[in-house]
Amino acid sequence: MNAVPNAPREPWRDDEVLVAHGLTKHYSVRRGLFGRGTVKALNGVSFSLARGKTLAVVGESGCGKSTLARQLTMIEPPTAGRLVIEGEDVAGAGRAKIAELRRRVQMVFQNPFASLNPRKTVEQTLGEPLAINTSLDAAGRAERIARMMRTVGLRPEHAKRYPHMFSGGQRQRIAIARAMILEPRIVVADEPVSALDVSIQAQILNLFMDLQEQFKTSYVFISHNLAVVQHIADDVMVMYFGGVAELGDKKTIFANPRHPYTRSLMSATPAINESDRRIQIKLQGELPSPLNPPTGCTFHQRCPYAIERCRLEEPLLREVDGRLVSCHRAEEVGDADA
Repeated sequence: MNAVPNAPREPWRDDEVLVAHGLTKHYSVRRGLFGRGTVKALNGVSFSLARGKTLAVVGESGCGKSTLARQLTMIEPPTAGRLVIEGEDVAGAGRAKIAELRRRVQMVFQNPFASLNPRKTVEQTLGEPLAINTSLDAAGRAERIARMMRTVGLRPEHAKRYPHMFSGGQRQRIAIARAMILEPRIVVADEPVSALDVSIQAQILNLFMDLQEQFKTSYVFISHNLAVVQHIADDVMVMYFGGVAELGDKKTIFANPRHPYTRSLMSATPAINESDRRIQIKLQGELPSPLNPPTGCTFHQRCPYAIERCRLEEPLLREVDGRLVSCHRAEEVGDADA
């Protein structure tokens, strides 16, 4: 994995499709009857995405995963920071260039029924991006749609049907087909299997992996399920309270996580084999208020390793034991409680 520090660096690497430099997103919200407050949904997130690889983004609800997805798909502009897609800086791009970049980055949402227009047939849903973004005629669009239907495991003749006529797993296949119809460089998948039956989840994950091998697509795969992450990811980024807690190769992080928050997530993951089970680490308290974040490390109020320095000084994302981690005591967080 190509680790990215908070400071921008050049030159662009050919094996990267996306680089985020200090992505930050703040929202102004009403606070009380007359006041205003600022919610720091993203706070200086930096990482890179390699071509044809999968970066899994994990963390509990409210950590900024979905806000990050909106930044990467250019639905919202960042408050600060840079987003570079295949060497193109989004911040400096004009309207035409942004439209072109958006074709390279597609999204698969959590709930396929909510993300598909119930008034449009599958053919209309898949044909619309082709009509807008390509020069294909009607016959060419129909051929592309039929090919993509077969690719995602659906029968081409069912393209005349509406979303409600399919099962949940089939609807998610349609949503994946819509994302892949333009053959994008990057797909951002926001909890794409969490709304599906467990028996269907493995099929959809395998479909993602097959499509990646076929089209060399890079994935940003957002999930709270570490078992899913372990199955599909190449690299893992653990987020907490809008920032990066730990970032590195999947095998490195799962073998010996160095951030206390990552360790707590790993310890809560069920394991069939006794050798894979970890001593459960129970966190005290809840996520801090985004309108009143704590000083120092944002995790120190819940951390069993916290010391006075953690309360006063915000940790920087630094390299420890083959990964990036934002913890003052990362070297001390070892195998003892694994």
